[in-house]
Amino acid sequence: MTRAPAPPQPKPTRRMRGFEPASGLLQDRIRMAGEKRGFAVTRLLTHWTEVAGEDLARVTRPVKVGYGAREGLGATLTVLVPSAHAPLVQMQLPALKQRVNACYGYAAINRIVLTQTAPSGFAEGQAAFDPAPKAAKPADPVVKARAAEAAAGVRDEGLRTALETLAQNFLSRSKA
Repeated sequence: MTRAPAPPQPKPTRRMRGFEPASGLLQDRIRMAGEKRGFAVTRLLTHWTEVAGEDLARVTRPVKVGYGAREGLGATLTVLVPSAHAPLVQMQLPALKQRVNACYGYAAINRIVLTQTAPSGFAEGQAAFDPAPKAAKPADPVVKARAAEAAAGVRDEGLRTALETLAQNFLSRSKA
């Protein structure tokens, strides 16, 4: 008796090519989460700073794209904004609508609705984790003098400054 051939083994979904960008690994999950909220183009979520502009992106966040039957053609974009910034954002809505539609490539958004809210909701305790800028350490005068001496023979001002900085960094590093 002969045996039936074994069914073909499914190919592994992950390609073994070494390092892969995180965006490629998370792309499907981001797309599915965005589609639940109506975002057919996830670029609107992931590149909101570029779409809205840095000033508006700092105080706004897109939440949902709704396709209602009453509004006719186009969708409604719901944007969260703190109540203190709402009047300023309201004045910039026509420009924002143009920029969002440019992201989609056609007039996908007919209306933008602002939802005034606190910067962080009950379910998501969002805190700003912007690191404090590092304070520059004052340079040691001995190290500074040795660095200037090392780059003294260079005539070009920009190159001399760069070499002095390199020498200062080298001389002031911790000896491990």
